[in-house]
Amino acid sequence: MKSRACSGPTGGRRMKTLLASLAMTAALALPALADPDPTDWEAVTAEAQGQTVYWNAWGGSEPVNAFIGWIGEKAAEQGVTLEHVKLSDTAEAVSRVLAEKSAGKDEGGGIDLIWINGENFAAMKDQQLLFGPWAEALPNRQLTNPSNAALTSDFTVPTEGMESPWGLAQLVFFHDSVRLSEPPRSMPTLLAWTQANPGRFSYPQPPDFMGSTFLKQALIELSPDMIALEGPVEDADYEATTAPLWAFLDALTPNLWRQGKAYPQNAARMIQLMADNEIDIAFEFNPNAASNAIANGELPDTVRSYVHEGGTLGNASFVAIPFNANAKAGAMVVADILLSPEAQARMADPAMLGFGSVLDFDKLEAADVQRFDAIDYGPAAIAFDEIGAPLPEPHPSWMEKLEEDWAQRYGVAE
Repeated sequence: MKSRACSGPTGGRRMKTLLASLAMTAALALPALADPDPTDWEAVTAEAQGQTVYWNAWGGSEPVNAFIGWIGEKAAEQGVTLEHVKLSDTAEAVSRVLAEKSAGKDEGGGIDLIWINGENFAAMKDQQLLFGPWAEALPNRQLTNPSNAALTSDFTVPTEGMESPWGLAQLVFFHDSVRLSEPPRSMPTLLAWTQANPGRFSYPQPPDFMGSTFLKQALIELSPDMIALEGPVEDADYEATTAPLWAFLDALTPNLWRQGKAYPQNAARMIQLMADNEIDIAFEFNPNAASNAIANGELPDTVRSYVHEGGTLGNASFVAIPFNANAKAGAMVVADILLSPEAQARMADPAMLGFGSVLDFDKLEAADVQRFDAIDYGPAAIAFDEIGAPLPEPHPSWMEKLEEDWAQRYGVAE
């Protein structure tokens, strides 16, 4: 979820300079005052009373903003004030924490909670910018499946209790069944379809999250070495691993919308192109995105969702607490609320967000299972047994390298 999210949020390139300087100063950091003990939940909730939690999270979606506002109402019931600091890029928050540490501000930081995953989490963990471990001590964490790798690994990087999951996302394609009855279900068949139907497909311009996701999906489907994608890009034979991707894109680009001379800026623009009958296929990192768009009047009710035959990318959205957060206890309370069955069911409703729940339904009370059974997923929903297990994300370092090379080869501006 891109980051953007549960997409989730992305970014990271702009923090390189600060990361390099911090490598010299990290060892000089002074110990902070005693942090709350995550295993003593009674003490955590007592300390959280009256705290204000500044949650830095993507603010580019009204449904996301509304959901965070609702979480704030629930937090207030537990004595915590939640302030949503709206971001266009998670790297903005990460850079602030980096700057605070570089300036020696080891307590009383300006950020208490960050919606995060991928390269941003990897960078913060590597530079010891996170509080923890704490996430696995949350009371509602017991309602998840401890063997679910999506909750304990973030783009192949072990979370080790340094961030708490709250939503699942998976890449899903969708088409208007009236205009296109049988969509292509793999990258090779998509290429063949675009050659027969030039101008009827596009993807957002990287480094937009969805554009980069399309590159990664194609790389995974076409790469001869899946194992290489699990490790840092510098440890792989990059040229050999990515050669099939560039050959695919070289053949695809002339047959894209506007002959590949312009790209949609983001997923919202891509969906608008579909609504305007300019393209026939769109995609989002949310299994319920099409139902959500139908409910909002953005797409007709003849749109249906599908996935590629070999599976599609999936990951989790997390929240993390900076090492110098001013309201660590309050932040843990908010993270626990996000894991509550009530919040998870509200999040899963396409009328709200449509994110996948991180909970294990076998661990829920019957009344809580009913919350999910009552959700109307809409006509474009895709059954859980049809969507299949998500494909793992490549190591975070692959995204930045792919984005750089794509820009050199195809980069344009709409």
